[in-house]
Amino acid sequence: MSASSELRFPENFVWGAATAAYQIEGAARDDGRGPSIWDTFSRTPGRVFAGHTGDVACDHYHRYADDVALMAELGLKAYRFSVAWPRVQPDGAGPVEPRGLDFYDRLTDALLDRGVDPIVTLYHWDLPQALEDRGGWTSRETAERFAAYAEAVHGRLGDRVRTWTTLNEPWCSAYLGYANGVHAPGVRDAGAAFAAVHHLLLGHGLAARALRAAGAEVVGITLNPADVQPADPSSAADAAAVRLVDGLQNRIFLDPLTGEGYPADVLEHLSRLVDPAFIRDDDEKLIAAPIDLLGVNYYSPTYVAGRPDGAGGDAFPGTEGAVEFLPPAGPLTEMGWAVEPAGLGRLLDRLAADYPGLPLMITENGGAFPDRATEAGPDGAERIADADRIAYLDGHLRAAHEAIGRGVDLRGYLVWSLLDNFEWAEGYRKRFGIVHVDYLTQRRTPKSSARWYQEVISRNGL
Repeated sequence: MSASSELRFPENFVWGAATAAYQIEGAARDDGRGPSIWDTFSRTPGRVFAGHTGDVACDHYHRYADDVALMAELGLKAYRFSVAWPRVQPDGAGPVEPRGLDFYDRLTDALLDRGVDPIVTLYHWDLPQALEDRGGWTSRETAERFAAYAEAVHGRLGDRVRTWTTLNEPWCSAYLGYANGVHAPGVRDAGAAFAAVHHLLLGHGLAARALRAAGAEVVGITLNPADVQPADPSSAADAAAVRLVDGLQNRIFLDPLTGEGYPADVLEHLSRLVDPAFIRDDDEKLIAAPIDLLGVNYYSPTYVAGRPDGAGGDAFPGTEGAVEFLPPAGPLTEMGWAVEPAGLGRLLDRLAADYPGLPLMITENGGAFPDRATEAGPDGAERIADADRIAYLDGHLRAAHEAIGRGVDLRGYLVWSLLDNFEWAEGYRKRFGIVHVDYLTQRRTPKSSARWYQEVISRNGL
């Protein structure tokens, strides 16, 4: 490829990778860490594939220095990691466990020493079990406790960490955790799910204010907004289905976060399923704490049709008898998700148009693919071929580049994930990493995609 045909990204574009505490840290009982809802859920028979748990995972807690060295070798400019709330506050409240914060202190210093910018996510689904026992995210107390926890973490790391993300994918926490129960804590109750949506957003608002007051430079939140498309663009019924699903996944979060309050049609929908008395006066003002960055996690689009006999989706309360979620078509990842980079482009365009002035960062994007074949590199070292993953990442980066060309304020791209890891209810059978992990030996082997990504970073483009 000639230099003139290369696709260059903006000068200060941030290239990095992302992980989450429960998925990689292990050390589930070390240094005073308390139990989380995922410790409980993964030990409940039938909840997680083959009874897998995050007890050891990638043992990152003990191997972080080697992992940071690997990040530097790959040329990563940023690393998004999450802090485990039960490692910092074992009961979700009260005294801080200093040994827990010591770990994140060491990790932050190791990253900065290697020239990797730390991006902290305060909550990636591992709620302290003690808080769940008192209602979890269905309780206002959890939102208030979250703000105090955020302040405690910033008090230790705030002198070195510039970018703070409050929550990761609150849609998953609320709907998968409390509506269809496929994630921890495994509740199946539409009313609980909507209460969780609100208290997650409230927790974000309170934490964002606490972080800002403490001097945090960049404060944001990470969502998994959906590119929702109609089966038939000319169908009014399909358009209505799109609006309903878009309301439950996108606008119920984006509108209050950006100061517009809950959408009237969404409030009307949830009011048919639950008494919204948990929404108090001035809550929407608290939720609308100004943010500097919106993290966007994208994997696959969603296609829907409006049908009176539609099965709906158990993660979308109240869609039965109105919506049919269409099965994915075309090439699929091992998760059964459609590979459609154009969906990312449409989503970025929509966010830029509907929420102008809000800088964006792709905080997760990647795919689970089989990584069985090995090949020897020029140096004779073992390599793991994952051409499908390279094609996936290449296509989505091209879609992102095109969106930037259309004026979207996209600041960076963080691949999901740096390491193969505990994939929640799928256990260890699905691999998203650009680095292969042998879970028996904990040996790390960069895949072909890691070397490809290293070259993308070095040239700042494709």
